[in-house]
Amino acid sequence: MLAHLLEPTPLPPTVRSNRLPVGSPLYNECVEFLIDEAEMLDELRFAEWSQLLAQDIEYNVPQRLTRPVRMQDGTIIRTVQHMHDNHASLMLRVRRITETRSAWCEDPPSRTRRLVSNVRVYRTEKPNEFKVQSYMLLTRNRFDFDYFDLIPCDRHDVLRKDGDTLQLARREVLIDQSVLGTPNLGIFL
Repeated sequence: MLAHLLEPTPLPPTVRSNRLPVGSPLYNECVEFLIDEAEMLDELRFAEWSQLLAQDIEYNVPQRLTRPVRMQDGTIIRTVQHMHDNHASLMLRVRRITETRSAWCEDPPSRTRRLVSNVRVYRTEKPNEFKVQSYMLLTRNRFDFDYFDLIPCDRHDVLRKDGDTLQLARREVLIDQSVLGTPNLGIFL
């Protein structure tokens, strides 16, 4: 029973015929959501970002493994995760960064830039939910170092339409690296 609680909820299937055309009003709304979200996180506007999160959000960053071509289905390990959060734990992370002095990994904060591209939006079985896939390249610089970290990833989101706004209901981030090239993940992806 406990193992079931640790398993992430499966993402809705991606069916190409359900894909929204690039440039359609709903597609544009989803892209604007991702761009605005990236700006909020890059500018450390965490309280504002937290308002984008659905109350039942699931936020996962599973482990990546390197496997031969014939074993590509086994490169994502969802039972071992860098992050496995819900709304309450995400709010604790936000409060820890913004309201305490115990977030040493982000004080002083990282300088980040989230570059979002290759956005695809799909209809799901629920009329108010959309699966959104995107690539993101995150650059991260710390202190006065002359080098920066690169974190490339593939994001699988579920955006939920709530009235006139969108909310992030689910995110799974598939980091391309099996060994992270950054000292910690004290940031949101």
